[in-house]
Order: sequence, then C-alpha cells, then structure tokens
Amino acid sequence: MKILAIIPARGGSKRLPRKNILELCGKPLIQWTIDAVLGCDEIDTVMVSTDCYEIAKIAKNSGAEVPFLRNAELSSDTASSADVVMDVISYYSLQDKEFDAILLLQPTSPLRTKDDIFNAIKLYKNKLATSVVSVTECDHSPLWCNILTDDLNMDSFIDDDIKKLRSQDLPIYYRINGAIYLVDIKDFCTNKSFMPKGTYSLIMSRENSIDIDNKLDFQYAELILKNNNDE
Repeated sequence: MKILAIIPARGGSKRLPRKNILELCGKPLIQWTIDAVLGCDEIDTVMVSTDCYEIAKIAKNSGAEVPFLRNAELSSDTASSADVVMDVISYYSLQDKEFDAILLLQPTSPLRTKDDIFNAIKLYKNKLATSVVSVTECDHSPLWCNILTDDLNMDSFIDDDIKKLRSQDLPIYYRINGAIYLVDIKDFCTNKSFMPKGTYSLIMSRENSIDIDNKLDFQYAELILKNNNDE
C-alpha cells in the first residue's frame, strides 16, 4: 500500500503568530510531525502543503517534500482541509504518481508519535477500513454540559438521572483529536470526506493528543516534552 502523507501548514495564524515554525524544545513545531512520520517505514511520500517560503525551507531541511507553494485561495481562513488535500492529489496525479491512501497530519499535534501513526496504518489494514481517525478520551463528560438560559437558571441543566451518578460511573466519551486522518484516496476523491462509511477510531492518549491552538497549548506541550526528556 502506497501512502501519501500530507502536512498542511499555512503561514498565517491569528491566535499564535508563526506557530508552525515556533521553536518547541529545540526544533520548529512542524519538524516534530515531519520527524514522526519519516520514522514510519509504511509511508511512501511525505509532503508539506504551505504558502510560506520560511515553512517550506524548514520542511525541506527536515526531509519533507515541498514541490510547490499553495495558492492564496487555499491559504485563507475559509479554505478547507479537503480542498488542500485535493490540490495535493491533483499535483501528484499530474506527475503520474499514484497512491492508495492519504495520511493527513496537522503540524499542531507535535506529541503524536511514529507509533501512533503506525498503529493507525495497522488498524486501517486489519479492519479493511475506508478511513481511520484518531480520537482521545474527553477530559470531562459532555453529560455534565448544557447551554445556559438567558436568566442563568440551572434547574434543567443536568438530567436528573445523571445527577444521581458519580463522575466515574458515567460512560466514557471520546472526541476527535485532529492528529491523524488516514483515508482511502479513491473514496476521498469521490466523497471529499475524512470520515466516510467504514471509518474506524484510533484511540490515542490525552498526552499525545495535545493540539496547539494558542500560547497556553504551546506551553503545555513544551512542559510535557521537557518532562519526558528528564525521565
């Protein structure tokens, strides 16, 4: 099976400027993802889709391909990941390079490891899946969540049956963590979906599931990596 790994990394970032190339424990943020996927022998090609010359330079120096710079339309806040992936597929198709599956890896998940990636591929093969999407256990049960009324009254905030349960007796809920999307390329080209029918979940640890969106996320990831290096 030939897998094309795509790392989308545009230059613009409002909440944390230049986040994809900020130095995290000695190397640019995006390099953590590049190093992890290059460490997995199952991957045929690793490419970075970016609109930024600086990101492209770092990606190439880290061992990834950057065959072209993404156009402005696909680098806006409204551009979808599906459109970016289709742009990459179209490029390689014109180069007569064919793949069986797409592996989308967000660079904002630096603690995702090569073992996580390998486990996703193993699950994909064993389940004969159309897609594998990574998830992690929710920090807090959504059964303890609700919307608030305008007057802030909480009489109906939590269902009475749920109130009687201890937190450890509640069912476990999982959320998509955004770290790994592995999907059949033919199905993706038809449906433009990362979660078509036949999708299976890869459960990742909360630690490896950190998604950097702001400065606090970045500092949290940095703390974990430093602690791991000290052990």
